[in-house]
Amino acid sequence: MNSILTETEKNMGSGRKVVLIMTDTQRKDMLGCYGNKDMKTPNLDKLAEQGVRFEKAYCCQPVCGPARAALFTGIYPHSSGSWGNSMALGDNVKTIGQRFADNGIHCAYIGKWHLDGGDYFGVGRCPEGWDENYWYDMRSYLEELSEKDRVRSRLPKTNEEDLSEDFLYGHRVSDKAIDFIGKNTDEDFLLVVSYDEPHHPYLCPKRFIDMYKGYEFPKSPNIWDRLDDKPEHHKAWSGDACKGDKDSLKLDAYTYFLACNSYVDYEIGRVMEAIEKNAPDALVIYTTDHGDMMNSHSIGGKGAAMYEEITNVPLIVKCPEVASKGSASESLISHIDIVPTMMDFMDVEIPSILEGTTVLEAFEDPDVFINDEIFIEFGRYEVDHDGFGGFQPIRCCRDSRYKLVINLLASDELYDLEEDSYEMKNLINSEEHAKIRDGLHDKLLEWMNRTRDPFRGYYWERRPWRKDAKDASWSYTGMTRQRENEEYEPRQLDYSTGLEITEAQRKK
Repeated sequence: MNSILTETEKNMGSGRKVVLIMTDTQRKDMLGCYGNKDMKTPNLDKLAEQGVRFEKAYCCQPVCGPARAALFTGIYPHSSGSWGNSMALGDNVKTIGQRFADNGIHCAYIGKWHLDGGDYFGVGRCPEGWDENYWYDMRSYLEELSEKDRVRSRLPKTNEEDLSEDFLYGHRVSDKAIDFIGKNTDEDFLLVVSYDEPHHPYLCPKRFIDMYKGYEFPKSPNIWDRLDDKPEHHKAWSGDACKGDKDSLKLDAYTYFLACNSYVDYEIGRVMEAIEKNAPDALVIYTTDHGDMMNSHSIGGKGAAMYEEITNVPLIVKCPEVASKGSASESLISHIDIVPTMMDFMDVEIPSILEGTTVLEAFEDPDVFINDEIFIEFGRYEVDHDGFGGFQPIRCCRDSRYKLVINLLASDELYDLEEDSYEMKNLINSEEHAKIRDGLHDKLLEWMNRTRDPFRGYYWERRPWRKDAKDASWSYTGMTRQRENEEYEPRQLDYSTGLEITEAQRKK
């Protein structure tokens, strides 16, 4: 572990503060600092000027709950049990709040949680490890409102009023975060500020809506994708949209969405002011859970696809003692790396059960490359609802140039992101790219095995294009991989002997 804290800093507690700020459904090109100068996001742009902007950061699953599961546990959705919305974390899965609290660090989570198995709003109960006085999920907010105001808070048409800031969830989240920062300057802390904005229902004061009246979001080349060489479930998702007249298509239906995007930037600015005043040496990490397709590839929303629009997320990091100011990094970063990185920064031992790695060195030097590849998955969008494609098992491996996507129930994908950044040409059957494709496939299979993916099996290897795939085998690799959660559980026992395991991974 590479801690950057001096002994003096450790004793004083200064430098042992982390603020993780996140939004919901925010594409990279919805921020000015990522190149779209039409976007009015001055506070996030300022944060980028003060820190490091990562160009190749990825969520672990492009759906709200599973994305958060990885971000706050350090293990993949398939490991935590939360691989679809409204699927709770497993009882023996520990969040970063629990791990930090057990190491004497004050932890507060303010905002959308989405990990307790409840519906969109949650159950309103503070999980273990987090400060109950600052717990404020979306159910907490709704319970503050009258029945009439609850309904108003869920309707985009409420924007026809000139909403006061005090009515909005985002504003109340910021107020509580600012209060926490001001009252805890003398102790080590982790603060998570988790906005629901700019997600539907897109509520915000009128002045932000006025910024985008009549504005058309820029069309990218993949708006014209007819999905001819794409997986079958993408075509089902698109419906007739891929047959429409894309030349005359206007992306002007996003006024409220983009307005709310600028509104949440304003709220983030309020929190950043409090950080600069009371905790200027804090490690500040900003990201989002996933993006939105916004008609790219003739589909909308997010879900069972690995396209850049929904998986390649904004990530900006600021720490005066660490990061080179105003720089951009091409280093591959996954949300799975955020928990071990925060533990490294806070000088807390990183447990073996975590499935990512610390990337603190990349925060310090943007030219450092730590990951050769990152992995993304998909299982189900929403367990409580029909629709959204149902069960769509997908696994993805992305290296510095190529992206391989295995759609278990459909056809597969390979993209050269250097030559085809908009993912228009599917190279999965290209003999010219067979060696690259198979190499990524091998890494993907190894990752599934290493992380105890419960959906692993011979069928992921036996794809139509994989000429050297082994025959179907009931025993598959013949390996066993027992969980190592020894900070909280006794060491597991070997089935054959009843004695403590000496190797977690071994032939069985």
